[in-house]
Amino acid sequence: MIELLIAGITLGLYAGFSPGPLLVLLISQTLKHGHREGIKVAFAPLITDLPIIVASLIFLSFVAGYSLILGLISIFGGLYLLYLAYESFKTKGLTEEIEAEEPKSLKKGVTVNFLNPSPYIFWITVGGPLIITAYMGNALSPLIFIVSFYALLVGSKIGIAFAAGKSREFLTGRPYLYIMRILGVVLVIFALYFFIQGAQLLMK
Repeated sequence: MIELLIAGITLGLYAGFSPGPLLVLLISQTLKHGHREGIKVAFAPLITDLPIIVASLIFLSFVAGYSLILGLISIFGGLYLLYLAYESFKTKGLTEEIEAEEPKSLKKGVTVNFLNPSPYIFWITVGGPLIITAYMGNALSPLIFIVSFYALLVGSKIGIAFAAGKSREFLTGRPYLYIMRILGVVLVIFALYFFIQGAQLLMK
């Protein structure tokens, strides 16, 4: 359970801090309309991700008896985590001159996140397998991962909205860069775990 908690915290923080369409919209709303508008966008994943998670789990349940497919999914999950780690290491900060083409609203945030391919890739290759593995050990264990993941995802985005609203230097300052570098190291460790799990499944 400790591993699931660490995974939820790490991946939630990465999802919250990593540059992407949703973070672009969040910062844009904050800089133009104040942190309250940015906070509205932070809650978008709570609305969009449920059907994505359900669809991912249904797909994984159909291939649960095929070790080869599950092994390949784990390998791809490891590769995806390495890609996320690479993105963390190369991050140079967020620009404070972000413009959004359309009016800002929670509806816009939901649309942006729902059309973003990253949540789909994450839940099929990383989040879904973690939930299934946890469920096999304890039916309540997945809640530890899901709750910690979304608490840190939404919480970190809310923190960014407050920080950006008070000081634009946070977007390009060292604290943000340090956070991303540390998350990059932890993501590499989780990637190795997925590679080992994938190799074990492929050898069955």
